[in-house]
Amino acid sequence: MLLRYVMGIGEAEAFSERLKRELHALEAANVHAILESEPLVDEVLQGLEAATVAVDDMDEWLGIFNIKLRHMREDIESIETRNNQLEMQSVNNNALIEELDKLLERLRIPSEFAACLTGGSFDEARMLQNIEACEWLTSALNGLEPPNLDPSFANIRAVREKRTELDKLKTTFVRRASEFLRNYFASLVDFMISDKSYFSQRGQLKRPDHADLRFKCRTYARLLQHLKSLDKNCLGPLRKAYSYCSSLNLLLRREAREFANELRASTKASRNPTVWLEGSGGSNQNVNNADTSQVSDAYAKMLTIFIPLLVDESSFFSHFMCFGVSALAPPGSPANGDKSNDDDLGIMDIDDNDTSTKNISELEALNESLRDLLDGIQEDFYAVVDWAYKIDPLRCISMHGITEKYISGQKADAAGYVRLLLDALEGRITAQFTRFVDEACHQIERNERNVRQMGVLSYIPRFATLATRMEQYIQGQSRDLVDQAYIKFIGVMFATLDKIAQTDPKYADIILLENYAAFQNSLYDLANVVPTLAKFYHQASESYEQACTRHISMIIYYQFERLFQFARRIEDLMYTITPEEIPFQLGLSKMDLRKVVKSSLSGVDKHIGAMYKKLQKNLTSEELLPSLWDKCKKEFLDKYDSFAQLVAKIYPSETIPSVTEMRDILASM
Repeated sequence: MLLRYVMGIGEAEAFSERLKRELHALEAANVHAILESEPLVDEVLQGLEAATVAVDDMDEWLGIFNIKLRHMREDIESIETRNNQLEMQSVNNNALIEELDKLLERLRIPSEFAACLTGGSFDEARMLQNIEACEWLTSALNGLEPPNLDPSFANIRAVREKRTELDKLKTTFVRRASEFLRNYFASLVDFMISDKSYFSQRGQLKRPDHADLRFKCRTYARLLQHLKSLDKNCLGPLRKAYSYCSSLNLLLRREAREFANELRASTKASRNPTVWLEGSGGSNQNVNNADTSQVSDAYAKMLTIFIPLLVDESSFFSHFMCFGVSALAPPGSPANGDKSNDDDLGIMDIDDNDTSTKNISELEALNESLRDLLDGIQEDFYAVVDWAYKIDPLRCISMHGITEKYISGQKADAAGYVRLLLDALEGRITAQFTRFVDEACHQIERNERNVRQMGVLSYIPRFATLATRMEQYIQGQSRDLVDQAYIKFIGVMFATLDKIAQTDPKYADIILLENYAAFQNSLYDLANVVPTLAKFYHQASESYEQACTRHISMIIYYQFERLFQFARRIEDLMYTITPEEIPFQLGLSKMDLRKVVKSSLSGVDKHIGAMYKKLQKNLTSEELLPSLWDKCKKEFLDKYDSFAQLVAKIYPSETIPSVTEMRDILASM
């Protein structure tokens, strides 16, 4: 309509009026049309009413169907829920049946294993079946323990009953096996003890050989491992003194006793007396030079044979009896953990314990068992030591060194008791040597009870012989043992010498200087190489010089007493008055000086000759006379020189024989 008209802006109102007129016309036409179509409208209304009724009926039917469908849906959901539950129950039942089947299989005891555990033989041929039964029993017991068994099964009656049944099987088997092994060990050792060919016999030293014994024991090593795994306490009785330890202890002691007896019987050595320093004749000095090296060689052989054997037995025992202790032997020894040459049993630890950590309780138990295993064997070693001591007490020195070498090599846990054995052996040797030293000291002390003695005491040169012999026997670390003996010997020697000298003060210095000189002369070579003797050598040298000085001074004063007494009085007065006043003192005038000089120095050669004779008179060691006389002349000249200087200072106008004249007189004699 708008397209039909092309109007400007100013015609809008006219256009609006026209539209209104046409709208009224249309409405009038519509009303007219409606009035003309009333029958049609009635038909339409009737159709609408019929449709409305049909719609209501449909709505009612739909409500009924909806209710039925809802009930059906609820029924379907209930059926589906029950079906799901039945399916889950079926799955759970199947899983439960499977688990119960597994549990029943786990709880089932194979008849062959049950027969083996309760009544099977322990013969060597049956050991494989026994080991398999042990492995099954161990696995079965472990399978009934958490975490291998679900905790929900633990309280099931069948599980409890089966666990009780397995425990009974374990107890029965452990008891039977322990009883068999206890009897088996005893029978093995009894067989060896009853066969004399295993031991040393007259004319034949037999090295102990336990290879066959260990081979037979290894057959049951795996069984012992399983016994420990089944019952950790069951090995205690087998280890104790009344089982393996006691049986093998009897064998080892018998072997050591027979070997030691034959060793002593086959060793031929001259017996040296224990009297070295007593003041009897010198005839037995020749006997002391007898070669007794066979004695220490025999002792070394005893250690060479038995110490490695005892270490090996300790190591084997530790492995065999399942002790959780590592480092069973020193490096390089056959019993060490070196797989190329060891005493291993060829089995792995069932418990797979960390060998780098040591169980203190296991170590204590091992040491206790090793004591039961080796206790008493030390007596046979003691017998060899005592026998060697009786032949030559000085051989204790070499035996001490030999023992020290073995002690330094025993550092392992399993060899701990062997080390204690060696320590006890070293203590026995030290005690015997100390006994010898004490007896020798008593021999020295007995000299002081003798009647007046002159000259060199007998124990001085004999000690030099003894020290030379002792130095020849030193081995290894026995230096300290010998040095301690030197200290005790020489301390008693010097103390006894002083006591003997004090019994006669008139000759005390002569006795001292002669014996100290003899001590130095006899030990000169040894003192150059032995520091302990060098210390006493210097001590003797000082004591010798002191005794010489006292003795020479006594001889000089004896011949020239007035002369040197006059000089001493002058020296004493010089501390209190001036030199010029001394000639005016009573007894110190010039006239007194002339009298003293005349009486002492007139015929001085005779006085000097008398002094020489007196020095020579009581001296038994003639070789000391030249050196003593030289000391005497030097001492006299020194004293006379001091006297001459005093005279020149106090009495300058007086003349006396010069020091040069005196020196010439002494030189001419």
